[in-house]
Amino acid sequence: MAEADLDIFIRQIAKAQNKSLMAAVKKRRDQIMARAAKAKDKETRDQFRLIAKSTMLLGTAAAKRLQNSAENTADSYARAIRNAAEEPRPLRRQRKSLPRRTIEAAPGLRPPDGPGKCRARIDDRR
Repeated sequence: MAEADLDIFIRQIAKAQNKSLMAAVKKRRDQIMARAAKAKDKETRDQFRLIAKSTMLLGTAAAKRLQNSAENTADSYARAIRNAAEEPRPLRRQRKSLPRRTIEAAPGLRPPDGPGKCRARIDDRR
């Protein structure tokens, strides 16, 4: 059942990546909000707040896409393992050993003249 644990492992990795991504997004948002607090006029402060809000929205969307992708991958892997376990294994056929055939030189062909030469040539009867 060790194969089935891989989908759980995929989910755990995705969860850890999701947490680290959200932490980075929140840290970036806090940096932008700190700039907004230091802003001299209202326009700049509102602009920084808007940037912080959109940063949080885009980061959350990226985290959701990452999570969905990982869920789909884990589900697909689990389904593939389950289908492989249910599928009967084909019986291995033993191959019949065929007698070795030797290639005879065809009439009109001669052996090569040396290394790098063509292995079989047609007679120069033109």
